[in-house]
Amino acid sequence: MAVSPVLVVKADDSTVGVRARLYDDFSEHKIVLNSVITYWWANDLPAAVKFLELFDSVIKRTINEIMPHKTLDLKYDVGANQVLEKASEIEINLISVVADDVGFKIEGGSFSLNGLRKVESDFEAKEFSTSFDHVIETPDIVLKKYREMNEK
Repeated sequence: MAVSPVLVVKADDSTVGVRARLYDDFSEHKIVLNSVITYWWANDLPAAVKFLELFDSVIKRTINEIMPHKTLDLKYDVGANQVLEKASEIEINLISVVADDVGFKIEGGSFSLNGLRKVESDFEAKEFSTSFDHVIETPDIVLKKYREMNEK
């Protein structure tokens, strides 16, 4: 029986943690929401869109640290109370994570975030949902560094 790698996502009001585990090896990273949201607000950036970009990046980095890979295929559904550029609330359901044809078991892949945007008084909720299927490639030079780190 083969052991599948595991990706664990834990979210609370202040952080989103991503942990990848393969046998006895693991890597973990946390997104500290207050810090990044404050930065996005200060720079007038769409927080929900930026969070999804950061989430993709954190998953990629976390998995690369235990299992260097060239391509990462992420599939997830996103629901929001507005179009993503204006959303203050999003719900994410991570469906699948595959690194170089190796599938990860997902634990805790569904979570929601609130307070991503300062809500104006004329705010009118318009439900929005979409699915993402991202294939993210690791540049060869970066992949080489992860493989060197992994061999130590």
